[in-house]
Parts: sequence; structure tokens; C-alpha cells
Amino acid sequence: MQTNWNNNHFLHLDKPLLLGLFLLSGLGLVVLYSAANQNTDLIIRQMIHLAIGFGLMIALAQIRVQALIPWVPWVYLGGILLLVLVLLIGETRNGSQRWLFGFQPSEIMKFAVPMMVTWYLAEKPLPPSYGRLFLAAIMIVIPLLLIAKQPDLGTALLIASSGLFVLLLAGISWYFVFGVITLLGLSAYPIWHSVLHDYQKGRILTLFDPERDPLGAGYHIIQSKTAIGSGGFDGKGWLNGTQSILEFLPERKTDFIFAVYSEELGLVGVLVLLGIYFFILSRGMYIALQAQDSFGRLLAGSLILTFFVYIFVNMAMVSGLLPVVGVPLPLISYGGTSLVTLMAGFGFIMAVHTHRRFLSER
Repeated sequence: MQTNWNNNHFLHLDKPLLLGLFLLSGLGLVVLYSAANQNTDLIIRQMIHLAIGFGLMIALAQIRVQALIPWVPWVYLGGILLLVLVLLIGETRNGSQRWLFGFQPSEIMKFAVPMMVTWYLAEKPLPPSYGRLFLAAIMIVIPLLLIAKQPDLGTALLIASSGLFVLLLAGISWYFVFGVITLLGLSAYPIWHSVLHDYQKGRILTLFDPERDPLGAGYHIIQSKTAIGSGGFDGKGWLNGTQSILEFLPERKTDFIFAVYSEELGLVGVLVLLGIYFFILSRGMYIALQAQDSFGRLLAGSLILTFFVYIFVNMAMVSGLLPVVGVPLPLISYGGTSLVTLMAGFGFIMAVHTHRRFLSER
């Protein structure tokens, strides 16, 4: 039976999920080549990032997630310490103090937070009590506030969503969910006046009226929607996007690469991209549902749902449905640390599934 398992799961890798990630990465390189005006040096750097990311994914897939349980609190506390150091001695770039020794510690928290909340809730029967939910919420709020202080509201909200997904998957009452939503609604006014920076307020106002500042805050979204709309049904063709060629579209290699993709490949290309994303998301949710224990189910489920949030937020932002935040399109946008962190999450997801199969067949 063990030999059969090794044939089905070589190196503890889930083949359907691996196939989806390879397809998405390949498509991303093709789009990035056009968005970067055929800059081969940038493509090479992206391929290096992908190699590191896939290598880390393979390495983490070899580890039984249950073996990580004793280390989870230390990883979380270490991440909190690094976030505090960022605020004290971190490097400032473009008005944000997010870097420490050349990397962003907030990236660590993208999997440290859901792992910590999972670790805390999974050790006792589910659904959790209100007291345990309160402490779990504190575990989410602490890194949320530290990252928002940098400021990096986009990453803060993504990390918070990863922790909230753990709470939802743990089976909390919908009364609790609606209560939290009501509380957030009531706190909107003080958050607007006391927490948000002027540029963040400008992004929200621009969402409702981009024309209020067409050459400033509204420029990104106006050019992005123009590019998407000009793609039509089948697009203008690869390497033929005028918005990117003429450099009207800002941040076209990173946050707004979906606009480049839509202009060149049109609705047909968008449906292909969504199909690949749907395949990856479906496989990830299947793995979460097949997990043997609460820790694996909550961890895999929260990580794959966070992947969905990345996709939704980026596409909605570029389409003018959400305010502009610094959220890349997974495995399509150019990136280093964020890409590697994302692949680490898929390594954990694969470990949940393939080690489960190994244990059941022994």
C-alpha cells in the first residue's frame, strides 16, 4: 500500500494542485513579459522567485503539519516581535515603514496568524466558546494593528481575513458574525476620523467618484477601467495592449497587471484565468474537507480562502469595485516576498492532504 501511495503522491505533492499552480505561473510569465514591455531581466527575476517559491512549497510539503504544532506559538510570537522592530528601526520606503533587513515581516504573519488561531482553537472541541473566540480575536487584532500602523492597510486586512476564516470554519454562530459586522459598522465613523490616513481616505472617496481627481488619486482606476473595457471579447492580442505599451497604466507589472491581461486577452482570456483560479480553489477546499483532524482542516481551509481573497480584492480593485490597495494578483503579478509566502501556504495545504493519505494507507 505504501508503494501505491508513493506513486500517487511523489514527494508529498498533490498532483492536481501542482498542475494548477504550474499553469497559473506559466500564464503569469506570459502576461508579465508583455506588461514589462518585454523586459527579459525582469522575467528572469520572476522565474527565480518562482523557483524559490516552488522549492519552499516542496520542502514544506514534506513536513507533517501535526509536527509543526509545538512551534506555532513561537513562530507567531517571533512575527509579532519583528513587527514591533519594524516600527522601531524599520526601513522606510515610499512613506511606509514596512521593511526590516530587506524583507517585510508582515509576510510571515500571512500564515503565522491562521496557524496560531488554528492551534488555539483546534486543541479543544469545536465550536469554540465565546471566551475562546475573544482570545482568538485578540490574536488577530494585535498583528492587524501593528501592520496597519506601518501603514499597510491592505496587508493588514488580508491577514485579518485569514484569521477570521479560521473562526468561520470553526463553526461559530452566525449571531456572532452579524454582531461583529454590526460592531464594525458602528466603528466606521471613529475609524475614518482617527485611524485612516489622508491618502487612504482619498482612495475610498475616489472609489465612488474617480473623476474628482482624474490626474491624481483617480488616475490609476480611470486608466485601469479604460484598459479593461478596451479589451472587449477577445482582446487586442498579446503584446498589443496600448495602455501598457504607451505606459498610461501605472503599476502595470504588479497591482494592475489584471488590466493589462484584460486588454490584451479580453473576456475570453479572463474566463480562462478565472477557470484556473477556480480549479485551484476547488482543489484546496477539497483538501480541507478531507483533512483528518481539526488542525489540518482549519489551516488548509483558511489558507485557500485567503488565496480567494487575494484574487477577489485585486480584481475588484482594478475594476473599480473596491478602493485601491497594494494587493498583487496571485502568481500573475511581479513579486518576490509575497510570491514566496503564497507558495509556502500551498506547501502547508499539500502537506495536510498527502500526509493524510500516507497515514490512512499504512
